[in-house]
Amino acid sequence: MVDLDAAHLIRTLSARFFRFGNTVKLLTIGILLSIGVLSHGGNNEKGVIHRRPANLSPFYESELLFPLEVWHNHASCIVETPRGDLLVCWFHGSGERKADDVRIEGARKRRGSKTWSQRFLMADTPGFPDTNCAMFIDPAGHLWLIWPTIMANLWESALLKYRVSSDYHRKGCPRWSMTEVLHIKPGPEFETEVEKGIPALRESVSTQKLSEETRREVQDYLAAMSENATNKLYRRLGWMTRAHPIVLDHQRLIVPLYHDGFSFSLMAISDDWGATWHTSTPLVGGGNIQPSIVQKSNGSLFTVMRDNGPPPKRLLQSESFDRGETWSKVIDSQLPNPGSGAELIVLDNGHWVLVGNDTEQGRHSLTVQISEDEGRIWKWKRHLEYDPPGTEAGAYHYPSLIQARDGSLHVSYSYHLNQRNLARDVDGDPAAKSIKHAHFNEAWVKQGDTVNER
Repeated sequence: MVDLDAAHLIRTLSARFFRFGNTVKLLTIGILLSIGVLSHGGNNEKGVIHRRPANLSPFYESELLFPLEVWHNHASCIVETPRGDLLVCWFHGSGERKADDVRIEGARKRRGSKTWSQRFLMADTPGFPDTNCAMFIDPAGHLWLIWPTIMANLWESALLKYRVSSDYHRKGCPRWSMTEVLHIKPGPEFETEVEKGIPALRESVSTQKLSEETRREVQDYLAAMSENATNKLYRRLGWMTRAHPIVLDHQRLIVPLYHDGFSFSLMAISDDWGATWHTSTPLVGGGNIQPSIVQKSNGSLFTVMRDNGPPPKRLLQSESFDRGETWSKVIDSQLPNPGSGAELIVLDNGHWVLVGNDTEQGRHSLTVQISEDEGRIWKWKRHLEYDPPGTEAGAYHYPSLIQARDGSLHVSYSYHLNQRNLARDVDGDPAAKSIKHAHFNEAWVKQGDTVNER
């Protein structure tokens, strides 16, 4: 919690010390943390909601944030504010990277309310697509929005930006106090790690049963990866967000990133709340993108990543033992993944929760799973959505997952239908897309289900 006097102290110290450099700023934050002025999930206003005992009775509820529509709505992220409100952002427009009208929208659900607010604009770069957004609330209670602007209608041309707000409980859009470019500048170790990783990828491809055409495509991709790693502009652009950032020890911010050109992941790291950034070594693999990070009980970091590579289609994984600076070899997990985003979190009781598509092909099945042994065994699984595979199967994907202060779980995700009988506009396009929110608890997941349940 941060009370009003403490909030005033934080603002005063930040304003006075920021111009003297990051060392003083970090020292100030460290002192405030040590004396208890700052705490995780803190806030600079009254009405902070503290952790409450979880509801032990199974429950589930869900709703669309807005009615189904023709417009493309995708890639949401959800946070709970210190007051207990929910805030969701997503990108909206006539397409994705090739549509210059794409922008970041948001909606809010007040604590205790049954309905979501009217949508509001969170970010828009006129004439450019603004896409895959992520949010988090830092230990001082500031809301961060991070997203890529696509400069040339190619994912590889993504320019990463972020905004920060301390005034986000107001109606409508948060009042942003700053907007910056998050400059990604991989060092010489980037090229070194890519060159070290390519031989293993070539060997892996050689053992797989691939058509000659696919084999040539893979070899061309690896050759391009090697060449692009030496290109400063290429390796500094194209990085995008997906899952929530993670904060270590109230001071190290790690933003998980991925690149659709390289088709692997990287971490942006700041120890002074964005004043300076550096990057981890790249997590070089064959299609490991959109990382989601958790911290294990031994202090190491663990990430799962979407599989955009060849079979077997599994969530990919890696581990870091030095606070995100370097990462172990990327390997397959045992969890199926059709090439879609997933998110992993650690609950207050130490259990891990994973939400994602549990198939090798198709996004028609969205599940939440629970492990009580840090991912070795996923003992419980329940469907949030399921359609039988086929021409009318929907896509329920790109989930964003949090645990609320009351111990319950919230997921937002893209809800895209594909049924023939949907309402259509004058051009014949179906009203098929929205963002959905689901609220439930561990007890509901542990009840299990049949795949036909919902």
